[in-house]
Amino acid sequence: MPLILPSNQTPLGALPARFRRQRVLIVGCGDVGLRVARRLAPRMQVLALTSDATRVDELRALGVRPLVGNLDEPAGLRRLAGLAQRVLHLAPPPGEGWAEPRTQALVRSLRRRSLPQSLVYGSTSGVYGDCQGAWVTESRPVNPFTQRAIRRVQAEAWVRHLGRGGAGSLRASILRIPGIYASDRVGGTPRGRLEKRTPVLQREDDVFTNHIHAEDLARACLLALWRGRPQRTVHVSDDTDLRMGDYFDLAADMMGLPRPPRVPRREAEDHLPLMLLSFMSESRRLSNARMKKELRLKLLYPTVVEGLQAGLSRA
Repeated sequence: MPLILPSNQTPLGALPARFRRQRVLIVGCGDVGLRVARRLAPRMQVLALTSDATRVDELRALGVRPLVGNLDEPAGLRRLAGLAQRVLHLAPPPGEGWAEPRTQALVRSLRRRSLPQSLVYGSTSGVYGDCQGAWVTESRPVNPFTQRAIRRVQAEAWVRHLGRGGAGSLRASILRIPGIYASDRVGGTPRGRLEKRTPVLQREDDVFTNHIHAEDLARACLLALWRGRPQRTVHVSDDTDLRMGDYFDLAADMMGLPRPPRVPRREAEDHLPLMLLSFMSESRRLSNARMKKELRLKLLYPTVVEGLQAGLSRA
């Protein structure tokens, strides 16, 4: 009996009983992982790996079976082998260094027994580095500029390695994700920066940025678990085509706040944090054609205009 694939309105559709008995393992159950769990838990068995034992009750309340474990402690991950038919890996790499041992540890644990049918990894569009504002498809070679992006490239390589070694039984998908926003997400809107009057670059120095609403990202993760093609990379980005400064101007106007000051790049380099400067140093525009064609995701929030407005309407 063929799988009835998720629809755009109800991302899991009406699954046959044999699929409702399947287990989905979420590794890295933060904001997006929780959004995925809320959609999945009523329909099938959901497990979540968490390194924080204080979150056990929270996860159980959602109908999720918590597994306390840590990707930094590989010996405790052996029980993950053969545990679920589908795995969603959203755990971030370590905060520093060049290596990415966490995904390596997960991959090594998963291949100890029968492999899952699908593995979806949430990566970052930062793996491309600066593209000078060009439109970017998934075929563009990676060119990571920061340690953070290099760690993600390593993680992607481990995911592909597991997919290639699965003899066709595992569909490994990589989602390259830009800036995530949502009004109900911690730091998920520009309001904080606008209220602090954090400057943005003057237009001649400004960079193109890309966005995805957290709810659309969660839906893309679900669809990739069932529709993702083997060894495939997909951009999960909306249709917004804006420079960073224009995005903050738009948000300020919608929120009734003053627009942020504009400064030349040399002045920004003297006053802004290094993390923020790294985002201001990379300009690219992500094509989402593959996402729409292969995952068949219809965006709830096609641009940041709809996403920000929805948040303001709920406030």
